[in-house]
Amino acid sequence: MAPGPRGLGSRVRRDASMSLRRVLGMSRAELDCRLRQQAARVVDRLGGHGPRTWGVDTLATKLAVGPLADDVRRRLRDGARDDAAALLLRDFVAKSAVHFFPGASDVEIGELLDARVPGARDTLLAEADLIRNGRFDLLGYRALDFGDPVDWRLDPVAGKRAPVRHWTRLDPLDASAVGDHKVIWELNRHQWMVRLGQAYRLTGDGRYAKAFAGQLQSWIDANPRGIGINWVSSLELAYRAIAWVWALALFAGSDELSPGLFARTLDAIESHAAHVERHLSFYFAPNTHLTGEALGLFYVGAVFPQLASARRWRERGAEILIAESARHILPDGVYFEQSTAYQRYTIDLYSHFLILAARAGVSIPPAVAERVERAVDFLLAIRWPDGSLPAIGDADGGRLLPLASRRPDDFGDVFSTAATLFSRPDHAWAAGGLAPETLWLIGSDAAVAFDGLDAAPPPNASSSVFRDGGYVVMRSSREPDAQQLLLDVGPLASPRSGSHAHADLLAIQCAVFGTPYLVDGGTYSYTTDAAWRECFRSTRAHSTVLVDDLPQAETAGPFAWRSFPQARLVRHVTTPELTWVAAEHDGYRRLGDPVRHRRRVALVRSSYWIVVDDLDGCREHRVELAFQFAPLGVRLEPDGWVRAADPRGHAVWLKPFATAPLRATVHEGEAAARLGFISPDYGVLLPAPLVRYVATGPLPLRIVTVLRPVEVEDAPAPAVRLLVGEDGRPAGVVVGEDEIVEFRDDRIELRRDAREESAVRVPCVESSAS
Repeated sequence: MAPGPRGLGSRVRRDASMSLRRVLGMSRAELDCRLRQQAARVVDRLGGHGPRTWGVDTLATKLAVGPLADDVRRRLRDGARDDAAALLLRDFVAKSAVHFFPGASDVEIGELLDARVPGARDTLLAEADLIRNGRFDLLGYRALDFGDPVDWRLDPVAGKRAPVRHWTRLDPLDASAVGDHKVIWELNRHQWMVRLGQAYRLTGDGRYAKAFAGQLQSWIDANPRGIGINWVSSLELAYRAIAWVWALALFAGSDELSPGLFARTLDAIESHAAHVERHLSFYFAPNTHLTGEALGLFYVGAVFPQLASARRWRERGAEILIAESARHILPDGVYFEQSTAYQRYTIDLYSHFLILAARAGVSIPPAVAERVERAVDFLLAIRWPDGSLPAIGDADGGRLLPLASRRPDDFGDVFSTAATLFSRPDHAWAAGGLAPETLWLIGSDAAVAFDGLDAAPPPNASSSVFRDGGYVVMRSSREPDAQQLLLDVGPLASPRSGSHAHADLLAIQCAVFGTPYLVDGGTYSYTTDAAWRECFRSTRAHSTVLVDDLPQAETAGPFAWRSFPQARLVRHVTTPELTWVAAEHDGYRRLGDPVRHRRRVALVRSSYWIVVDDLDGCREHRVELAFQFAPLGVRLEPDGWVRAADPRGHAVWLKPFATAPLRATVHEGEAAARLGFISPDYGVLLPAPLVRYVATGPLPLRIVTVLRPVEVEDAPAPAVRLLVGEDGRPAGVVVGEDEIVEFRDDRIELRRDAREESAVRVPCVESSAS
C-alpha cells in the first residue's frame, strides 16, 4: 500500500532534518566550495563565462603568451583564419607525437596487433563499421540507434529525450524527464570516436575519418556551451575531452581533420576544462568523479601547453590525483567504495596519469605508483581461477577509455598494463598475454617489456586477508580448476562516499573447479527503475543472511544510505588442513530486539567449505539464508540438498543444517517478485537461481551450511550428520565416515577420526582483529 499523507509528511520531515544536520556538519572549506560553485552556476546561466559557440577567433583569446599566440593573432588580424587554424593544428601534430601516448602514433601498431593479438584487428574494424553506419554498442545494449543525424539528447532505450535548457535547470536523475542519463552520457562520452580513430590508424580508410569529422561537427553545433544534459556532469565533460584528445591524435594527418575543425574542437576542449575546474566534485562525489575530472584537467594541461590555463590545469589535476590516491586506495589495495568496477576505473585513471606524466616530464611521487600496484594486487588475489573477476558493489558498464572490447568481468588489460608498468611477472600471468590496450597506450616498448617478464602465478596461499578493505579469500590452489571463496568482512563502504556500495555484509561468493557458482547479483540500473535499483543493492541479492525481511542497511535514494553498518574480522586461522575465518556485523542492531550476525567460514582440506551462521538475539525473528547462483542448473532435492552443476560436468552440493525447521525454495526469473536474476552488465537481466532457506523462531539460532564440490555432477550428495551440543545448538558435523568439524564459540576444529573421543588439534597460524 502506498504511504498516506501522514507517512509522506513524516518522511519529508525526516529528510529535511537530515539535510539540516548535513549543512550544520559541513566544514568551512566545504561551505566555501559549495557557495563558490553555486555562484558559478548562476554566472554560467547568465552567460558570464564567455561565448556559447567555438572557433579559432575565440580560441585565440585563450592562448598562452608566446610566439604561437602572436602568429595566430597576426593572421587573424590579416583575415587569414584558415592559416591561423593551420598553425595550431601543425603545432599539435608535432607535439603529440612526442608528448602523447606512444601507441597512438606508433607506426608498428598494426603489425604488433596482428602478431600479438590475432583477431583484434578484425574485431576492431567490425566495431568501427557498426559505428560508421550509425549503430552503437553502449553499456550492456547492442546496436542502439540514435537517429540520423544523431540526436545527442536521446535515450532510445526509454524512448525519452532530455529537454533543451541550461544545464543548471536539469535533473539527470529524473528518469521521467530524461530517461536513463547513463545511456545518453555513454553516447556523449565519444569513446566510440576513438574506435573510429583506431580503425583509421590501422587502415588509412578515409571513411572512418569522414564519419568522425561529421559526428564531431554535429555535436559541436548541437551542444552550445552550457546548454543541455551533456553539460550537467563534470565527469562526463572530462571523459569526453579525453576521448577527443585521443581522436585528434589518431586522426592527425587526415584531410578530414581540417584546421577549422581542429580549432573549433580545441576551443570546445578548453571550455570543457574550464567548466570542470569550476565544478570539481570535491564534496558532490569525491570518488572516481573527482579523480576522473582531475585526470581530464591533467590531460588538457599536458597535451595543450599552448592554452593559457594549461599549466594551472596540469598542476591542479596532478595535485588532486596525488592527494586522492591515498584516500581512494586503502593501504591493502582495496578501493574505498568497495566496488571492483570502480576499482578498475581507479586503476585505469592512475595508469593513464602515470604514463602521460612521464611523457610530459611531470614528476609523480613514487607512493602513487606503489598504491596503484597494490590495487592491482588486490584484483590478482580475488581473481577467479578461470581468469574472470567477481562483481562487488556497483558497476555502471562504462570504462575510462575502452581501447578494445571486453566483457565486464575481463580485467586482462588491467593486468597486462600493470605488468608492463611495474615489471610484475604475476601480473603478466594474470593477463594471459599482452593486451591490445597496452599496445595502444605504450606502443612497441610494451611488447619488449612484457616479453622480458617470466610470467608466473604468485606463490599459493590458502587464504589472503585484506583488513583495511574487508575481504578474505580462501583458495585450494592457483590452478585453473581450483576451489575459491570470497568473504566480505568489511563495512558498508565509506561514509565519505557510499554511493556504489551494496548491503552485502558477510556475503560469500565462490568458484567450484574454477567456475564461478555463487556470485554477486550485479547492478542492472541506476535511475530508470527504483525497484530494481533497490533490489540489486539489497541484502537479498547477495549470499548472506536477511533478518525479518529487512536489508542490513536502509537506502536514502539511488546513491545514498541512511546508515553505515560495520562488519569486522574477528579471527583468521590457518592450518595445513583447515583454514577458517570469523566475522560479524551490526546491521541488525537497529531492530527492537537487536540481532548480531556472526559468520564463520572454513575451508577443509582444500576440498569443501563449512559456513556457520550465528544469529544472537532474545525474541522470535524470521531468518533467511540466501545463495545467489550464476546461471547454472540448480535442483532442490526432497531432503533439502541443492545440487548446482555447470556445463563442464562439475557440481556442488549445498545444504544448511539447523535444529529449527528450514523451508527451502528456489527462485529463477520471477520478474514480479524480482527474485532469481543477475545483471552481468548495465541494462542486462539474466535469470539465475536464487536459493532461500527460511526459519522463523526464537533466537539464538545457529545454521551450519555444507558446500561440497564434486568433480562429476552425478556424484551423490555427501553423507553429512549434524552434531548437537548440550545447549541444543549445532556443535559440529560429521562428513563422510571419519571426519568431524566441530564449532566452539571461539574456534573451529577438525577431528581426524570420528572414533576419537576428543578433538585432535592441528598446530595453526592465527591472526586476530579487534
